[in-house]
Amino acid sequence: MRRNLMLVLALSAALAVGVAAVAVAKYDKFVAGDIVLEADGGVSPKALPKKKMAPVTVRVRGKISSRTTGHPAAFREAEIDFDKNGTIDTTGLPTCKGNELEARNTKDALRVCGDAEVGKGSGQIQISFPEQRPIPVTAPITVFNGGTKGNKTTLYIHTFITVPVPSAVVTTVTIKKIKKGRYGLNTVSKVPVIAGGSGSVLAFDINFGKKYRYKGKQMSYISAKCTDGKFLANIIRAVFKNEAEGPALTTTLKGTVIRPCTPKG
Repeated sequence: MRRNLMLVLALSAALAVGVAAVAVAKYDKFVAGDIVLEADGGVSPKALPKKKMAPVTVRVRGKISSRTTGHPAAFREAEIDFDKNGTIDTTGLPTCKGNELEARNTKDALRVCGDAEVGKGSGQIQISFPEQRPIPVTAPITVFNGGTKGNKTTLYIHTFITVPVPSAVVTTVTIKKIKKGRYGLNTVSKVPVIAGGSGSVLAFDINFGKKYRYKGKQMSYISAKCTDGKFLANIIRAVFKNEAEGPALTTTLKGTVIRPCTPKG
């Protein structure tokens, strides 16, 4: 079975961007076929203005598993719409290009693109090869601002592992502003294969958001407001493929997330 180190990292970062004001009280479980995804997180501050966007930071964490084998099929792509009451702003924030992060460990990536960092965390991974004991790996996660052009914003998720050989994986997440009823952001995450498909995420934990100054003004990469006490996210599709043998068996996960917030003012 092919596995992918970035199985839910792109999903989690996209969730943080789009639903910045979500306050998660417990793990939510999503099940499709053999895939089980459990997500948890929180926002600071939890009480937000009704009408005006306010700076927030987000913590996102989760667990991934298979209902039968212990190693999930490889994640390949996700498309998610997010509540229009959460937004991002890259005005004046330094940017980084994806090719600047390739073939670099975390220290070197930060040396080149540290000013563009907007999130960090870690992932718990198992590297599993046939007829060998699984190898546990803790991998650092760093999220970088790729900039905004028109109505599209890009971010890069950089992960570095040392097993089976030292290597960096850079996942691209594209965020587009939309007008679709309650939803205001559409995200698409496309995930590369690493370690020949032998890496499987078991858990992740990311702190996401950045406050900075630009032309004397205080800025926030993530902002949100709470208009009616809740936030919505719609997972249009999260595609997983078991490509171990022959034609890939595809599983598509879908679902809607509703979370409370506390309006003030």
